[in-house]
Amino acid sequence: MIKAIFFDIDGTLLSYRTHQVLQGTIAAFESLRHNGIKTFISSGRPMVLIPQMPVAFDGYVTVNGGYCLADNKVVFRNAINPDDCHRWLDYVLQHNLTTMCFTANDMCINRIDPTTEKLRNQLGFQMPPILSVDEMRGRETYQFIAVQPAEKDSEVLESLSHCRMPRWHPAFTDLIPDNSSKAVGMQHILDHFGIDRQETMAFGDGANDIEMLDFAGFSVAMGNADPKVKQHADLVTEDADSEGIYNALKHTGLI
Repeated sequence: MIKAIFFDIDGTLLSYRTHQVLQGTIAAFESLRHNGIKTFISSGRPMVLIPQMPVAFDGYVTVNGGYCLADNKVVFRNAINPDDCHRWLDYVLQHNLTTMCFTANDMCINRIDPTTEKLRNQLGFQMPPILSVDEMRGRETYQFIAVQPAEKDSEVLESLSHCRMPRWHPAFTDLIPDNSSKAVGMQHILDHFGIDRQETMAFGDGANDIEMLDFAGFSVAMGNADPKVKQHADLVTEDADSEGIYNALKHTGLI
């Protein structure tokens, strides 16, 4: 019996085209709540980047599991090792890179370039304030976005002792603690509510959703998901612009 459902945001709850929640999804959430099923966000976004939506949530897994909230309180937090923060920022300076820095309550960027403008347009958010790399030092950071090609990821990780880089876009990747993931965040949320993982469902579309899909009792990949992501799902539904969430919940009998 499903008691909790976790939803990725980009390409799942929100389409990359409209940045809106579809009407079928809104109706589905009303049915879920009527049936006593809890709903949660599970995203790479920090809280400051989670938009207002016409649906309600019982908790939030943010920054890929590094910062989780339920019942208006923090139930788990896992910041990047401070030494790794310094090493990454040194690397940014040495290689003249662009990076975003996510803390618990805010975000910043060291510069704006065409790639980050494209990211802003794709995800539909306001560009964060610009801070120098040195001004980013000393902040309790839960995630960086590293704007660099995939072939450079292994080089970065050689110098970072406690980090990993779950990539979901060819132009950039998330940089998070090696013991953070959406699955880790989900477990802390479930512990808080006393729900077993086999009583969960998860919806996602990106590579950083794979651990979440593997963890959930039943997993759904959006039709717009990468083929590798679809291999980790129990069900592949329609895409985020074609009522994929509504159709999957209808198919499984939850609404």
